[in-house]
Amino acid sequence: MQSLIDGAIALNIRLSSVQLEQFQTYYDDLIAWNRQINLTAITDYQDAQLKHFVDSLSVVLALPQPITYALRFLDVGTGGGFPGIPLKIAFPQIKLTLLEATGKKCDFLRHLVRHLNLADVDVLCARSEDAARMIEYREQFDVVLTRGLAKMAVLSELTLPFCKIGGVLIAQKKVSLDDELQSAANAISALGGQSDRIIPVTITGLNEPRCLVVVSKSRNTPAQYPRRNGVPAKKPLLSC
Repeated sequence: MQSLIDGAIALNIRLSSVQLEQFQTYYDDLIAWNRQINLTAITDYQDAQLKHFVDSLSVVLALPQPITYALRFLDVGTGGGFPGIPLKIAFPQIKLTLLEATGKKCDFLRHLVRHLNLADVDVLCARSEDAARMIEYREQFDVVLTRGLAKMAVLSELTLPFCKIGGVLIAQKKVSLDDELQSAANAISALGGQSDRIIPVTITGLNEPRCLVVVSKSRNTPAQYPRRNGVPAKKPLLSC
């Protein structure tokens, strides 16, 4: 998996032979299950190494340091396990919860966690609007991750309620963000966050422009958020 090895080195991550075997198993299981479940459109071996694995690992550029056993991560709308599972393989010390609303995808994730023998990984099959109102998940996470979930105004309402004060939301994005962030300013503020920084991601082989949007959680999210299922997407908390 030379593309993965090179991409990880570019991110200052050294993968052991055991970790590389786990990534190979991940790829094999992803392709096998993808024949029955729509997990990904990216199935080419080299593309998967770069666009799934290395892209997921690029989140390290925004992670709080050091990455310790105490850090709790939540991956919202994880789908096939990205970016949460690649990060867990690379940093086995983290505690990870995978949030996914589709039952068959959750079945794949549970299989994958068992097959890779990953400790401290939970799979939560629920919509984020519902999960964020559960006391065991609301404002309990140091790092909340999401990749391609929605535009920032919607994404913020679906993710920031999970962040503890002092925690961060890290959103993986591919597009120009000036207008999107401006329109999301009201939502981010209303939900107790504040835009922190945008980190460009430049890795050989990942040709599309990528960045990490980092939002810090500075205040508790008001009790009325998130709103009921479907409302954040239909009526985003847009800035005037």
